[in-house]
Amino acid sequence: MAGNDNDRYVVPNEKRGGWDVVKEDRRRSSGHFDTQAQAEKRAKQIVENTGRGDGEVRIQGKDGKFRDSDSGSRNESKVKDKRH
Repeated sequence: MAGNDNDRYVVPNEKRGGWDVVKEDRRRSSGHFDTQAQAEKRAKQIVENTGRGDGEVRIQGKDGKFRDSDSGSRNESKVKDKRH
């Protein structure tokens, strides 16, 4: 993980199950959720509120690989996202 302090990561919680929203340093979770979709929604809220949209939400799959990312509103490109 590398990025700016406004980035948030959605990662599986190995011990408790479910999904956590964490910063890069992972000292503690910003939230724990039953579903990845709930965690992703909260991560986007955090990026918009604390980082004023100047950050990324990066989503990790259960396999440990990052499968998606979403830019905050200030980082959003005018080019349409082509992910399916």
